[in-house]
Amino acid sequence: MEKKSNFRVRFAPSPTGNLHIGGMRTALFNWLFARHNGGTFLLRVEDTDKERSQKKYTDAQLEALKWCGIESDEPLVFQSERTNAYQKVLQTLLASNKAYRCTCSSEEIEKRVRATGSKDEYFGYDGFCRNKALAADCGKSFVIRFAVPDSVSEIVVQDLIRGTVTFARSQFDDFIIARSDGSPTYNFVVVVDDNFQNITHIIRGEEHLGNTPKQILLAKACGFIAPQFAHIPLILSPNGGKLSKRDSSVDLLKYKKEGYLPAALVNYMVRLGWAHGNQELFTTDELIKYFSLEAVGKKGAVFDIQKLQWVNAQYIKALSPQACKAWLKTAIDSYLLEKLCEWSDDTFCKMIALYQERVKTGLELYDQLMLVYDGPLKYKKEDLKKWVTPETKDYLDALLSKLELVGEFSHEEIAKLIKEFCKKKHIKLVSIAQPLRIALTGGASSPGVFELLSLVGQEESISRIESLQQFLESY
Repeated sequence: MEKKSNFRVRFAPSPTGNLHIGGMRTALFNWLFARHNGGTFLLRVEDTDKERSQKKYTDAQLEALKWCGIESDEPLVFQSERTNAYQKVLQTLLASNKAYRCTCSSEEIEKRVRATGSKDEYFGYDGFCRNKALAADCGKSFVIRFAVPDSVSEIVVQDLIRGTVTFARSQFDDFIIARSDGSPTYNFVVVVDDNFQNITHIIRGEEHLGNTPKQILLAKACGFIAPQFAHIPLILSPNGGKLSKRDSSVDLLKYKKEGYLPAALVNYMVRLGWAHGNQELFTTDELIKYFSLEAVGKKGAVFDIQKLQWVNAQYIKALSPQACKAWLKTAIDSYLLEKLCEWSDDTFCKMIALYQERVKTGLELYDQLMLVYDGPLKYKKEDLKKWVTPETKDYLDALLSKLELVGEFSHEEIAKLIKEFCKKKHIKLVSIAQPLRIALTGGASSPGVFELLSLVGQEESISRIESLQQFLESY
């Protein structure tokens, strides 16, 4: 896409776990914002947490993003490789008295605050070391704190989604920007990195709203131009609470393994908090065309797995059988598909066409196809009770002798034979069609029985009907 703006956005995950639904939606909103405005989308790996950061998580996160069509427009930036840059800015802040060394322990701070008579459960730093000008060789362990300017009475955030948000000065103490081991904190490094990458807009979850005033203060102190901020609403569980693993916030690649199309997942996730009229289904080009922060809501969006399944089902239906087969091979572990691949390409695609309208995920499609391939291991009791009558076995006996004589075991010939059979026996088609479905797949819920018989084949179909007959003798 030809660049038409200087807009630059970033998605900056920490490699301490797999990418979840919330993170992917944040990445998508940033990516769509960049694409809609002809800007630049960047990825940054925030791996300063040395104990928890792992390469396997970085790889998994990048794989999940790529699966959904999201890649960085410029080389990745790793915070772990920028230690010198952070130290340089820290030293500049210390030299200009915008930051200072502090040797106070948390216990000492609490003791002093309690001595003033404060009963608050939460308390801030009291500024004990602010004017001591402690040197690096002071002989004690120290952190580095940011000196919030005395002139600041409030911090105003002009949020592109939430509007004007005002934070009182009393909500902030002189917060830590470097730990006692010398490692810089999150709020500090992101400000340095956002300036380094020339980020113009920060689009992130509303749980980060409380960090924004600190980052604005730090950017000003460092002489940086602060980006514009936009905080998107939370994704909620069906009961309105925070989304948990049980509510499907787990590893995003889980959806790939279960057979969700990436385009369907992207479509659904973008609709969590964003809308364009009443339209539900979008192509990627349409999402890029219509996306804007103005259309992002302020209220939390509820994650509904059934709605996601519905969206995925629409995308599966829209695929050609050949395209569906190709996708299935990428979505399902190859060793699981070995049996199905023994079908001819024509049979495989015809089987897919039979089930495409009936499934919500690729895994469900695989299970249905395997059931047709292997035949039933057992029969559903409720279907037997509903559709098997004392006459059923006699009907199947009579029909079997006719099916054995069919020369061309095609859908048309089978349909003609069974309809004539029902007419002569004076029975409804469903009286024989449902037992045939049970014989073929174990249950009465399946696609058209004539097509199914034809694709299963004459010999195998007869064998399965005979197996059901044997079962019914003792039923």
